[in-house]
Order: sequence, then C-alpha cells, then structure tokens
Amino acid sequence: MHNDNERDHACDDECEHDHAHQTHSPTDELITIRDLVRYATSRFNREKIFFGHGLQDAYDEAVYLVLHTLHLPLDRLDPFLDACIPANERSEVIDIIHRRSDERIPAAYLTREAWLGEFRFYVDERVIVPRSFCAELLREGLSPWIPDDEAVTHALDLCTGSGCLAILMAHRYPAARIDALDLSAEALEVARINVEDYGLQERIRLIQSDVFDALRLEAPEQGYDLILSNPPYVTQAAVDSLPDEYLREPSMALGAGDDGMDIVRRIIAQAGRYLKPDGVLVIEVGHNRAEFEEAFPELEAVWLSQASEEEMVLLLRADQLPVATD
Repeated sequence: MHNDNERDHACDDECEHDHAHQTHSPTDELITIRDLVRYATSRFNREKIFFGHGLQDAYDEAVYLVLHTLHLPLDRLDPFLDACIPANERSEVIDIIHRRSDERIPAAYLTREAWLGEFRFYVDERVIVPRSFCAELLREGLSPWIPDDEAVTHALDLCTGSGCLAILMAHRYPAARIDALDLSAEALEVARINVEDYGLQERIRLIQSDVFDALRLEAPEQGYDLILSNPPYVTQAAVDSLPDEYLREPSMALGAGDDGMDIVRRIIAQAGRYLKPDGVLVIEVGHNRAEFEEAFPELEAVWLSQASEEEMVLLLRADQLPVATD
C-alpha cells in the first residue's frame, strides 16, 4: 500500500517522464471553456482581427467559435463555463482560434454557417458572408409601400449570393414565387444548398444572370411586385483598404467601380421593365448615399431606416424609374 507521499512522487515521476517526451505548450493549461474563451478573446484583441461579418467584438467571436466547435448551444454559455474539456476537443478549439487570428479567415468560413436573425445559412468561400441590412427590413415588412404581404405573388432577389435574402423573402411573402439571380455559378451552388435546406425548391428559382440579362426573353408577363438587391457597391478606394478578412470573399461580390455605383446604374436603368406598375425596387448601397445621390440627382429615393442602422437601403417606385430601352 502506498502512502500519499509515495503517490505524489509517482505522479511527479510520471509527469517528468511525459515532459521528457512531449513539448509543453502554454495552451495545455487551457482546461475549461472559461479558459478557452478568455484565451481567444485576448488573442483576437492582441492580433487586431477585424469584425464585420455579423459578430461585434473579440468576446462575441470567441464565444461563438468555442461553442460551435464543441457542438454546444450557441445561446447558452453560462452552464458550460467551468466544464473541463478533453484534450482532443481542446485541440480542435485552439486550432480554430489560431486559424481565425493567424490566417484572418472569417468565422463564418471556419464554421460553414452564418446567421441572419433566427435564420441559419450554409456559407463558404464561394459567397460573401451574409450581412445585409435588407434582412432586418424584411423582418419588419415594407409597409406602406407593400401594404399586404399576401398580395406579393412574384418577387426578384438580384445578386442573390448565398440565397439568404430570397429565403427571407419567401418567409415574409408566403404567396410569392421568387426568382434569385446571380452572375456567379459557384454562388448559385451555395444558394441551392440553402434553398434545399429550407425546402423552398418549388418557390425559389435560381438563375445565372448578369443583372437582368437572362430575363430579357422571359420577363414575367405581369412583372414583379418587388425587386430587392444587395449588389456589389464597394468603392474602389474602399476596396483598396479592405481588411484581410474581406479579401477572403469573392472580389466580384464587393467592388463596383470608382463610386461603387456600376451595378446600381444597370439596375436603375433596367428595373422599370420588370416591375409591375405599383411595384417597388429596394437596393442596398451601404454608406454610399452621397455617391448614389450624385449619380442619380433626379431620383427622390426613400431611405429606409432599421433599428441597427440608418440610410443604408433605398426604395423607388416603378413610376420613378426611367423607361428601359434595349
């Protein structure tokens, strides 16, 4: 029978034996979820990573990545804070933390998911990470310009990317059939995953198109009640100063010329052909209100506000738009 001193010596000998064959790492001391969250938060702040893909700061991103990697509920941290994590799971978490800080990979690409409110979407490097201001507007509705959600029977999501806004539109307007257009065939592959995940294959039609081009020969006879677009609108000056995280995204989904209005010009010029007489066009332009107003001084757009931001999205009625010509 061993006494306590003998047991202590045995443990010391075993530890010395292990250390002789292993290189000790500071991260070996991270045992609990509390430790991992603290470590990730400190590392993200120290490395000055950029937050612009749905999470606001180092702590929020640390909590999200730790909970997601450990397959724990994303909305319940406290019950697990002092849980001791096995070495193999700790290794997975630390790897994710290091990839986020060292390689500047957006969290959504590491976890293959992004959230808009309660809606989860699959994402990867073929699409930009969903973060549209239009999402909040769709949750709130577009009254008085669309007074009856049930009356919307045909809608268009232009530059659909991951398909997230088309899916939100399908939930907002239950009677609507929705066309979702994008120039990128790869983006449409991602959109198809999301459309199928939500079981909306019968209501959302995915079309590869350079703005409206693929609709020229098949424009809906009665037009769309709503055309919504979150197009590329980043100015060239802003593109030149983008943080590394944004450079991981498809460049064609971001930059749009010197003033960010290249795609918006094409949308404004052609949208009137595809809207019903009482239809509306909604376009997100981010912080580029001044650039929009300089490009279109004759248009009196309504600038829509939402709880989190103001004047990022504009609305035009069909009768305000120029008559489209071929």
